[in-house]
Amino acid sequence: MTTATAPGPMELAALLTSKVCHDLVSPVGAINNGLEVMTDEGSAEMRDFALDLIIKSAEQASCKLKFCRMAFGAGSSAGSEIDLGEAGEVARGFIESERTKLAWNAPAGALAKDKVKLLLNLVTIAGTIIPRGGEIAVEVDPGAGVLTLRARGTNAKIPAGVGDLVAGQVPETGIDAHSIQPYYTGLVARDAGLKVGFDMCEGGCDITATPV
Repeated sequence: MTTATAPGPMELAALLTSKVCHDLVSPVGAINNGLEVMTDEGSAEMRDFALDLIIKSAEQASCKLKFCRMAFGAGSSAGSEIDLGEAGEVARGFIESERTKLAWNAPAGALAKDKVKLLLNLVTIAGTIIPRGGEIAVEVDPGAGVLTLRARGTNAKIPAGVGDLVAGQVPETGIDAHSIQPYYTGLVARDAGLKVGFDMCEGGCDITATPV
């Protein structure tokens, strides 16, 4: 990767907006499809199937919106801190599935918003490291100011370029809607005074954010 022009504020906002919209297209589209079936289908069985699809997709869209609001927006609570329990619920709703589980081992209490935003963005990256599923364990040490995520799963691998993007390196092709999330993660980390490191190990990867 080579140094290229970093996105300015307007482009950064546009790319993050594209990222959020991309995440919501699938569940919102499924809701629309379900409503069409409910309207046109006479079969009670099909209508029940459509209603189940609508309910599940609406829940998925809600979880994604809550996550994006906290991970990319101003947070969901007033003040300069966010409750770690609330953050854990948001992260679990976003990342957990039949294949992927989240062990949220953060202590009770609140943490600075920028660190919570970083934590949630690192959860997203951890999910990409174990695309076939597994477990993500999150640990927070408020005293030392260290965030630790342990991603464990089959064929775990850091996606190409993610480490460089988090470190602030812009690829020769520039930043796009696909690469904006890890790049933004690096911006949040540096704003919080933390440095993110990736350490591949047997069965997965350890991600740590430590004070600079």
